[in-house]
Amino acid sequence: MNKSDLIAKVASASNLTKIDAERAIDATFRSITQSLKKGEEVRLIGFGTFIVTNRPATDGRNPRTGAAIRIPATRLPKFRAGKQLKEAVAK
Repeated sequence: MNKSDLIAKVASASNLTKIDAERAIDATFRSITQSLKKGEEVRLIGFGTFIVTNRPATDGRNPRTGAAIRIPATRLPKFRAGKQLKEAVAK
C-alpha cells in the first residue's frame, strides 16, 4: 500500500472526500514528525509507539577503498508495534 491507496481507504471508510482524507493524513504525519523532532514519543494505544533513539558515533570502513571513516552520531525514528497490532498481524 502506498500513500494514495491509504488516502483512498481512509476516504472510503470515513465518508470523506479524497482531498479531506489527504489533509487529515498529512496533518497526522506532520504532528508525529514535529513531536519526534522535539524528542517526544508518540503513543497510539493498541497501534504502537513512535520514539527517537540516539545512535552513537562509530568507526567504519569505506567498502571501495578500505579507508577508515568516522560515522557520526545521529538520531533515528523507531516504531514499536502495540499488542493489538501484533495480534492482528499474527492471525
